[in-house]
Amino acid sequence: MSFFLLAMVVAGTAAGDLMMTAGMKQHDVIDDFRPGELGRALGVIVRNRWIVLSILAFAVSFFSFMGLISVAELSFAVPATAAAYVVETVLARLILKETVGPHRWAGAILVSVGVALISL
Repeated sequence: MSFFLLAMVVAGTAAGDLMMTAGMKQHDVIDDFRPGELGRALGVIVRNRWIVLSILAFAVSFFSFMGLISVAELSFAVPATAAAYVVETVLARLILKETVGPHRWAGAILVSVGVALISL
């Protein structure tokens, strides 16, 4: 059960971040912080399907995490969710076509090793 909930946390977080990034890249930078302009920008953002889907994915991740910490030790649950960083790095490269340098790949590999060590 713990590993299923962990997988749901990682998948929800990675999907949420990926969809949030895709949705936010469809909009201009918000540089006018007057209340009316912020309201207009917020209205545009909440009508973006990627943003709405990302919020749903984050909700899945949150409730899965709540379930995970109720059945697993916190010393396992919190570090293990770092696997989302590895999944996000791979998806950023494959889906968003972002450039991922060698230092970031090394970091993702180190996180993978850390997650593997705590799950033993």
